[in-house]
Order: sequence, then C-alpha cells, then structure tokens
Amino acid sequence: MFYIDPMYLVFAIPGLIIAGLASMYTHSMFAEYSRKRASSGMTGAEAAARMLARAGINDVKIERVDGFLSDHYDPLAKTLRLSPKVYDEDSLSAIGVACHEAGHALQHAAGYFPMHIRSQLVPMANIGSYLSYGAIIVGFLMHSGHLVMIGAILFSAVVLFSIVTLPVEWDASARAKKLMVSSGIVSEQERDGAGKVLNAAFMTYVAAVISSLLTLLYYILRATSMNRD
Repeated sequence: MFYIDPMYLVFAIPGLIIAGLASMYTHSMFAEYSRKRASSGMTGAEAAARMLARAGINDVKIERVDGFLSDHYDPLAKTLRLSPKVYDEDSLSAIGVACHEAGHALQHAAGYFPMHIRSQLVPMANIGSYLSYGAIIVGFLMHSGHLVMIGAILFSAVVLFSIVTLPVEWDASARAKKLMVSSGIVSEQERDGAGKVLNAAFMTYVAAVISSLLTLLYYILRATSMNRD
C-alpha cells in the first residue's frame, strides 16, 4: 500500500489549486479574445514581424509549430515559434501572444540581463530537477534527512529559475503592450483585450513560483523533522 504523507498534501494541494485556477483563467481569456478580431486584420505572425521590423530586428525567423499555446522564442536559433492558433489567426489573443514572444526577441537583442540570467539557469534547473527527485526518494526510503536536504538544495535551482522567469515574462508583455499600439498592430482599445490575455498568462508563472516554493518548503521541513528523529 502506498503511503501519502499528510504534510505533503498540506503543501501540495494549495499549489495545485492555484496552478489549476491560473491555467483555467488563461484558457478562458484566450478563448474569449480569440473571438475578437483586430481591426488591422493582421495575423499573429504578421504582427510579430511588424513589431520586430519596427524595433530594427531583421535576423529573427518566425515559424509555425504544432501544439496549443506552445509559442516560444528560441534565443539560440533566433526563432519565434508560434502555434497555429497564434500564427494564422487575426484575433486579439493571437496578436497578444505573438507580440509577447516578439518581446522576448527584443529582450535578447537589447541584452536584457534577467533574460541572460534565466538562460544561464536552464541547465542548472534541468539537472537540479532530475537529481533532486532521486536524492529525495532515496532519502525518504532510507529515512535520511541529510539526503532529503541535499535534494531540497538541488530543487532550489528549479525555484530560482521560476522566480527569475517572472521579470522576464512581465517585461516581454510590457514591451508588447507598448509596441503593438505604436506599430499600428492594434488600437488603444484593442490593446486592453490583448493585454488581458497576457496578464492571465503571467499568472501561470506566478502560480509556478508559489507551487515550487511550497514544494521546497515541504522538503526542508521533512528533512529537518527526519534529522531530529
């Protein structure tokens, strides 16, 4: 029979609820503003291209990628990858997401420091995530608080990555909200709708920080408790 630590549920359930609500809210906002077309008639791909051109960036490719809200900017390949719902459509949701990703390209071109830090943290976060669970599982099986604490320290790289992600995502949206109007992509009124989609998406990153912090706190408390036994 599997044993579930009641203390784990105390920390995990709030994080799951917050993450679930943030995801539902993001999907709801995206769906709502997917039904509202931009007066410019631009698709997401065209909006991103316009924003990049206005910023004097001519070496970033824009590609279609499979998936729903799988949109991202690849700084190594200097490529914006937009999902079909964003690449092909002229809704305020599509334009908001596309311009947000173009905002990351602007950050890259400007040498935005938090983005550089986040990129440097990627391998550390990946390794920390992989090794932390191994150390924590073995620590629980052996009832070793020291191993669980080592796992918590490794997992802190994941937490740090999620925290550093917040200013990067917020700044990308701020750049998008400003330039989509000045570039003639949307009107002042339409910007509010596109902005709501971006604000909702930002809440998923906030939820990720809260969830990872709660998980880290649980590991630390369990390690401390086990070391006292």
